[in-house]
Amino acid sequence: MFSFKDRVVVISGASSGLGAQMAEGFAKQGADLVITARRLERLEALAEKVRALGVKCLPIQCDVTDTESVNNAAAMAEKEFGKIDVLINCAGASKNAGVLNMTDEEWNFTIAADMTSVFLVTRAFGNIMKKHNYGRIINISSMYGLVGNTAIDTVAYHSAKGGVVNFTRAVAAELAKYNITCNAICPGYFYTELTGDTLETAEFQAYMKATVPLGRYGREGELNASAIFLASEEASYVTGVILPVDGGYTAV
Repeated sequence: MFSFKDRVVVISGASSGLGAQMAEGFAKQGADLVITARRLERLEALAEKVRALGVKCLPIQCDVTDTESVNNAAAMAEKEFGKIDVLINCAGASKNAGVLNMTDEEWNFTIAADMTSVFLVTRAFGNIMKKHNYGRIINISSMYGLVGNTAIDTVAYHSAKGGVVNFTRAVAAELAKYNITCNAICPGYFYTELTGDTLETAEFQAYMKATVPLGRYGREGELNASAIFLASEEASYVTGVILPVDGGYTAV
């Protein structure tokens, strides 16, 4: 089960963090990869690492908020592999502020990076999937797309990730006739190079023990299994699902 041999998996935002972790996870299952991000040098380093696992990997520099950049990336991926089996929308960025103080620029930046980008990338790669009557789309939302929070004011991020949740349901319903599934994963607090310093503070450790039933943040690689399952052939009857991977944060 869960073999991805001869499958082509596209991962946006793959230059670091959860995207890079999932790229390695899929490579270990035998998938050929297309990895995109703005930092090409980081992608090329990751590509060398996953090729050592015996799979093909095409790194493409791409700005997921720019239509032309996204469409060009899709065309390059299709030219290289001829098909796209799995798309993982992992790219994102956020400027944090509360509703009373957030500027228009901060709002627009976050909505573009975390929500509009998912539409642009899904449209481009979904049209390739449609040609082959097969696809698995996985959108990386956030547990903050399901609930509010008292740790940090970040109203645009909550809004964008909540939008991704219902975008997922709409796409699942729309594309089912093309044998394309669409699901979302809502990660909780995960350790990455960007979050590590915050997660390791005594204050945040205490906050997690009070709010996360498992009492800790997600470790490197702990998101991979959920993505591999939803992307698999075995999950052919699973679509429109919103899966929190958050240590129980949204359960209480």
